[in-house]
Amino acid sequence: QVQLVESGGGLVQAGGSLRLSCTASGGTFSLYAMGWFRQAPGKEREFVAAISWSGGSRYYANSVKGRFTISRDNAKNTVYLQMNSLKPEDTAVYYCAADRRLAITTATMYDYWGQGTQVTVSS
Repeated sequence: QVQLVESGGGLVQAGGSLRLSCTASGGTFSLYAMGWFRQAPGKEREFVAAISWSGGSRYYANSVKGRFTISRDNAKNTVYLQMNSLKPEDTAVYYCAADRRLAITTATMYDYWGQGTQVTVSS
């Protein structure tokens, strides 16, 4: 059983930056592809970014491409989401998820989820 804990959320002004972290325990981290999703109030959970087991492949939603960067440190069992040029529409709860199959955008295929961290971008 893999446990995921997100951190790094908060309140930031539009144009600012945040870096989210997600630390895993209870499994072999390098066996899992990792993803970030977000859910805004009244909206469905949506894909943000994903990274393959070794970090060699990365995937982004069009809405964040060029502004967000996903990375991982397998020695630290941690995946990161660097978020730059934040916009009010980026406001959401951000979740990390682990998957052994590289599900990328398909949330239902991820095996484990964190509890989420709130990101609020003020205009």
